[in-house]
Amino acid sequence: MSEQQEMRYFSTRGGKETLSFEEAVLTGLAPNGGLYIPTHIPALPADWQTAWSSLSFSDLSHKILSLYIPASVIPSSDLKGLIDASYSTFRDEKTTPLRQTAENEYVMELWHGPTWAFKDVALQFLGNLFAFFLKRRNGEKEEGREALTVVGATSGDTGSAAIYGLRSKPDVSIFMLYPDNRVSPIQLAQMATIPDENVHVVAVENSDFDTCQSIVKTLFSDPTFNATHRLGAVNSINWARILAQIVYYFSAYFQLPEDKRDKVQFVVPTGNFGDILAGWFAKKMGLPMGELVVATNENDILERFFRTGRYAAEDAEDVTEETKEQVKEMIPAQGSSDGKQATKAHSGVKETHSPAMDILLSSNFERLLYYLAEETCLPEGSAEEMRVKAQETLNGWMGQMKKDGKVDMGSKVREAGSRDFWAERVSDQQTVEEIKRYYARKEFGSYVVDPHTAVGLAAQTRSAKKSPSSTWITLATAHPAKFSSAVELALSSASPSFNFDRDVLPDSLAELMGMEKRIYKVQGEQGVRELIEKVAREKKGEKGGKAAGSI
Repeated sequence: MSEQQEMRYFSTRGGKETLSFEEAVLTGLAPNGGLYIPTHIPALPADWQTAWSSLSFSDLSHKILSLYIPASVIPSSDLKGLIDASYSTFRDEKTTPLRQTAENEYVMELWHGPTWAFKDVALQFLGNLFAFFLKRRNGEKEEGREALTVVGATSGDTGSAAIYGLRSKPDVSIFMLYPDNRVSPIQLAQMATIPDENVHVVAVENSDFDTCQSIVKTLFSDPTFNATHRLGAVNSINWARILAQIVYYFSAYFQLPEDKRDKVQFVVPTGNFGDILAGWFAKKMGLPMGELVVATNENDILERFFRTGRYAAEDAEDVTEETKEQVKEMIPAQGSSDGKQATKAHSGVKETHSPAMDILLSSNFERLLYYLAEETCLPEGSAEEMRVKAQETLNGWMGQMKKDGKVDMGSKVREAGSRDFWAERVSDQQTVEEIKRYYARKEFGSYVVDPHTAVGLAAQTRSAKKSPSSTWITLATAHPAKFSSAVELALSSASPSFNFDRDVLPDSLAELMGMEKRIYKVQGEQGVRELIEKVAREKKGEKGGKAAGSI
């Protein structure tokens, strides 16, 4: 049996059970609250640097994803068809093109998909995966069809990308939660103007992104609710999201001139750690690169961890009781909804110009913590013994985090993490200045960037001083039109002639602003539960008719 056929997935938090790729994707979050990771990280074929160098993005995706998806789960020709369909929706022939911004500096534009954000790369693929698996399971039967209820949380970009990936998919309903009044007008228009009946855009009142995300995790950890509604995940807790994003690190490498590939370093603006974790997997597979740079805004839990080894919801010796309660909501206990209801915004989260990174805890960081636990476990043993020790260690960390809102993992863990990462914190003022600086650049042309990309570029500027001989690639995560307030704040004062609608806003996005919106407004976790149950009843015809456009 080959390595490819042997690839399965297990929970970071324990249990001997392993799942197939299909089961891991459809399950999303493990019943014990853990995240699924592969049983091993596959090595690259010996000739990958020559054999893959001229491949299209879709063909490169097929090569890489085939290492993680056995042909027994998805036949190779079917996988190729899913990938081709996913990236046929992108506007640029390279899918994620590089743009040079200085002699040894590049930006990788990840926003050429249908919703103008990096999340299209993963969510176009994930939507097609869901449809493929459900079609295969249901066949032609009319009764007893298996359906998926996708529940996700968004600060803006995940929502529209997931909706565009899942709209009109048979046997799939999507409920996308967002914090009311805390996404940009364009992001809201992208989500709420989709007329498809399987799409439900849900405004959670008096909340922030972490509140919405904790509601999602709580629902997934409720075995009765999960089984009744067959919940599926589109947030970065879903392994397929990470897998699809691995590809563009390889694509960036091959787009570079050969003489600039010797020492490549990536800078990734990140909050939930999914995008940069994909780069870490690429590195562990064998893609040559230096440390990955974690670029955070003022919500800097990740920067503090890589600097101190302390993972804490607040930058203080003792976490406040209010924040502890909020952390408890975000780490649901195994097999229950924990009796908690996340109903209000988290006081520890700072509102910044880069809202997609405004987080209290980093939901995807657990995957890296598992590997750091495994790397630092002593004494060494068999692969199975090391896995069990790492899971026990991780459970201890998460238990302490749930209790105290903080956990000090020690110098060995910090040093292990620092071998592959370093981190930079970027303030709002620095973000605005970076937008201005790139707009004013002459040698490689004026360039308008969104505030998240600006966080990355500011981190790159500092990092390049530490390693000036490297080739630097910063991930551009969204088109600047999606974050008009920060871009206009920066550039209206920098250039009297600047006009956002004329200079930045694509026509396709401008057209959305005047269209009718469908939004469901709810209060907290209970409101979300009631909405999902109401829609499910109406689909079964218990009340007759279709779900109302808004409530």
